[in-house]
Amino acid sequence: MAVEQDIFDAVVMADERFHGEGYQEGYEEGSSLGIVEGKRYGMVHGAKIGSEIGCYRGFALAWKCLLHSGAGEKDSRKMKVVEALIALLQDFPYDDPTYEKLHEDLDRIRGKFRQLCSLLNVQPDFKVTPGGSGLAF
Repeated sequence: MAVEQDIFDAVVMADERFHGEGYQEGYEEGSSLGIVEGKRYGMVHGAKIGSEIGCYRGFALAWKCLLHSGAGEKDSRKMKVVEALIALLQDFPYDDPTYEKLHEDLDRIRGKFRQLCSLLNVQPDFKVTPGGSGLAF
């Protein structure tokens, strides 16, 4: 009689056993795919932020050179904003993706960039496209 119960237990418990094995296999495969997908997402997102920051830096350095040559009273305010933007860009943590205030600093840089564009009467249109990124005026 005990042998008959063991046979039926194996049949009855097969569903639970297969469920557990399937869950474990799915969990392992999902974990490895999640790491790959997360890495790919991080690379793409990081490249977009890097492209945006690089564009702001080039814009600020170009205007610094242009404003330096014509150092008038109006240009001194513009020059202060340019230098403030450059300082924000230099302090940006390029090598630390775990930096807690990354998005706050990025928003501050974007705000300073918009302020500079307003002072310069420039309407920027920053776009990241598959062909590259940049500003359009």
